Amino acid sequence: MQFAIRRRILLPLVGALGLAAASGCATLAAPGADPMAPRAIEVASGVYMVQGSSGEVDLANQGRLGNAGFIVGDAGVIAIDSGTSYRHGQALLAEIARVTDKPVKLLLLTHARQEFIFGAAAFRERGIPVQMQRKASRLMTARCEGCLKTLNRVLGEEAMRGTVMFKPDTEFDAPYESGLIGRPVRVLYYGHSSGPGDIAVLDGRTGVLFAGGLLDQRRIPDVQDGEIDGWRQALQALRGLPIRQVVPGHGPVASAALIDGVDRYLTQLESRLIELTRADAALSEVPDAAGLPEFKDWDQYQTIHRRNASIVFVRMERDLLVR
Repeated sequence: MQFAIRRRILLPLVGALGLAAASGCATLAAPGADPMAPRAIEVASGVYMVQGSSGEVDLANQGRLGNAGFIVGDAGVIAIDSGTSYRHGQALLAEIARVTDKPVKLLLLTHARQEFIFGAAAFRERGIPVQMQRKASRLMTARCEGCLKTLNRVLGEEAMRGTVMFKPDTEFDAPYESGLIGRPVRVLYYGHSSGPGDIAVLDGRTGVLFAGGLLDQRRIPDVQDGEIDGWRQALQALRGLPIRQVVPGHGPVASAALIDGVDRYLTQLESRLIELTRADAALSEVPDAAGLPEFKDWDQYQTIHRRNASIVFVRMERDLLVR
């Protein structure tokens, strides 16, 4: 699509990492466990979710933002995402032990955002292998040392004690189906979507999807690492799967209708930014001019949405300048 705009020198856009917020719920029964840690919710038979909370990382929530969970099979357990710190990883392992005495065979990390990855230290300490898609692993290596420094500053050394950068034990490139725990688990990868190596995990027995970065419930999707066309193609692929429930990256359990809500946001965001680009708007005007009323009550509308608008605007103008 050709836009009639004047060429201008683009101001650099600093894409700050979104600091997200934590879990809430009941205390763990395990002795010495973190009293702020939430209980696992059984979403479907053998499938559990540990829910995060809304907002941004702060002392009150101790960084408990992203959802985590696990699937219990006949032969063991796969954990999916791990929280913001070593302490969160310990709490997730304590919840797994409360639910089952079967061994944890694998920790799958769905994408390279701080509220999903840093609990991995607790799993690696116990010899549980950690796995990521190769491109997500590279993104984590490139930037998450900085994430860890920021978390230490915001939450304090005590909350982050034992939390370290790491390299996944195994990496993969293509989607696959696993029988590791004695029930079918599909690891889904659709290329660059919400992030360059973002995956989702589908339990074949119950139809529960752990959506990772692909889907959030009533929280603004973050396009910082995303490629919108690829993301929408991934959402279309999800529509063809037998999904009965969704554990989103953030927010409560949802139905598969969540796919349409996220798709609508991405479509409206892109359409509005095309309008602003055609109107030759200045970058400084974009966050205020890019309002999307349907989503104004979603978590992080005043922060992530405004940043999304600036990011997409700069990408569109960059694409025009290289044509």
